[in-house]
Amino acid sequence: MVSGSIDCDIHPAVPGIAALLPHMDDYWRESFTARGQDGFQSASYPPSAPLAFRPDWRQEGVVPGSDLEALRREALDGFGSELAICNPFFGGAFALSETMAAALCAATNDWIAREWLDREPRLRASIVVPAQNPHLAAQEIERVAEDHRFVQVLLPVSLDMMLGKSFYDPIFEAAVRHKLPVGLHAGSMYRFAPSSTGWPTHQLQDYAGQTQGFESQLLSLIHHGTFLRFPELTIVLIESGVTWLPGFLWRARKTWRALRPEVPWISESPAEIVRRHVRLTAQPIDAPADPAILEQVIEQIGSDDMLLFASDYPHWQFEGHAVLPPGIPARLLEKIRRDNALATYPRLSEARP
Repeated sequence: MVSGSIDCDIHPAVPGIAALLPHMDDYWRESFTARGQDGFQSASYPPSAPLAFRPDWRQEGVVPGSDLEALRREALDGFGSELAICNPFFGGAFALSETMAAALCAATNDWIAREWLDREPRLRASIVVPAQNPHLAAQEIERVAEDHRFVQVLLPVSLDMMLGKSFYDPIFEAAVRHKLPVGLHAGSMYRFAPSSTGWPTHQLQDYAGQTQGFESQLLSLIHHGTFLRFPELTIVLIESGVTWLPGFLWRARKTWRALRPEVPWISESPAEIVRRHVRLTAQPIDAPADPAILEQVIEQIGSDDMLLFASDYPHWQFEGHAVLPPGIPARLLEKIRRDNALATYPRLSEARP
């Protein structure tokens, strides 16, 4: 890669609950120690699944993604990234207990700041929050947002409810107040089946079916008027894939025209709302074998501003250093690699601390 890319999705891994204990208060430190609890990794990315980590990025006895030197070598230097956004997913995003979730999220944010951002100036991070309780989530945004190395709020795409419901407004209000996009990352709380027709049998089905969650959440945000309540809100779809979007935009526009009386407050096409408020990481970019078809898909999206460069390190989405596949129009390469990220994340343009 040519130097200067901005990687909008890398995954430093919390090696275990012991790494977070120094960042907890006495109550939670003693609680986790007494219970002997661990294994808070996201079930959407089980460590044994091949897609979870690329074979050549695995180290025996080391949780993939937990080694900063390896991340520097394989992701930052390997892909020529000037900046990269850390999206750590650990138990706080998925815990049943709201207070436990808040403690885990706070410890994860402090851990990523001390152990990663302090040690590597090219790194930025997302604020992980307990979406189980939006008021606690907003408090965590307020606590962490003073550190401008945090550039986004991060949520799993499949939550307890649809995101357009006003229940989640405190999260969006706090994010907009601090000019932070909200990233929706592939993954589920598993309160309900991740498929619209029930529980999948294989991790393959679960992973491929994540697109349903992204589509449902987009429709919810549009039709519940979230973008009307928060006109400065930006939503980033992370690890959603890309080629589903043109068909989604076509169908969303078509059904809105037929059923507009149900949502009279929506006065413009959902496609225009999405193009203005939504961005997608271009990894995985579920491209067909023929590069010409991918170019057509990107043209059908109808905007040059929506795709963001991402490696998804250390997940296994591609071989070697071919992060972006052939078929992306030449005029878009620099926008995807750098310019769109700078426009999406205002804090990336600030001087490095």
